[in-house]
Amino acid sequence: MTQAPTPTADTVRRLVRSLLADGAAAGAGPDVRPVAEGGEHSTWWVGTRHVLRLAQDRDDSVRQRRELRLRDLIRPHIGVAVPVSVAHGEWASGLSYTLDTRLPGACGEEQAVSAVGEADLAGLLTGLREVPVRQAETLGVPRAAPRSLEALRTAAAHAAEELAAADEFDPARLAQLTAPAAVQLAAQPAAAILVHHDLKGEHLVVSADGRVRGVLDWTDAVIGDPAEDIAGLAIAVGAPAAVRAATLAGYGARPCLRGLWLARCDTVIRLADRLQGRADSPVTLLETQLRRAWEAILLERVTDLRDGLDETP
Repeated sequence: MTQAPTPTADTVRRLVRSLLADGAAAGAGPDVRPVAEGGEHSTWWVGTRHVLRLAQDRDDSVRQRRELRLRDLIRPHIGVAVPVSVAHGEWASGLSYTLDTRLPGACGEEQAVSAVGEADLAGLLTGLREVPVRQAETLGVPRAAPRSLEALRTAAAHAAEELAAADEFDPARLAQLTAPAAVQLAAQPAAAILVHHDLKGEHLVVSADGRVRGVLDWTDAVIGDPAEDIAGLAIAVGAPAAVRAATLAGYGARPCLRGLWLARCDTVIRLADRLQGRADSPVTLLETQLRRAWEAILLERVTDLRDGLDETP
């Protein structure tokens, strides 16, 4: 298999000079520097107004090209900005790029979301339900089966024991999610919608007043379980804020609690994987995400799973 080329600052400068007329006129072109957050694309700041994302393999290229079409579909529905591509093509044989407008604001890991920002998140979740599923599928957005909460609970229990040995987590906390509760929180068959599927803090653009002004990186979008985006928000902004936003968006107890437990199990597993050398994400970030997901919410205090849950989507 041919090794994919590694993009360098010189690669990026040459590409940018060919795309931006003002850069070509200036000779050296705008300043370029890598984006610290990482991700599946090699991502570079280009001056102060643009972001260049370079796909690293052919699968990434397929998803990036699909994302360009998907952003046009979702833009009228979600109430927050998504980047606009000012140029796109191939930076190497079979490998795509997109030069996007840079949305003003800080990433959600650096800037807290305010109460008004929670309303922005509610508008995002509401809008995603309104995106026509058939049109998204026509663009190539895949369907994803809901994850088994019982299987995730089992994996999280093992991971929790590993964290306990490192004095990072009390495994008894997972006892709140019983086997019967995991069954009751199973995804509803008819609930599949367009899901961002990666709503972590680095993909939220937040202004200084805490408003959510944009959402980045739609390459992982699927037709699937809306609780996955509630889970993402629990990891990004904390469980209480995520549940408040989901409730404002019209979601009931079942998807809110399902999303909460997806986030809680995921954060336990991810931190254990990192501490055991099975992953390389920053430990401090994973610890912060675990803390956010495990923040107590009023809903779990007043909802008795044994008495059943509402069926509100």
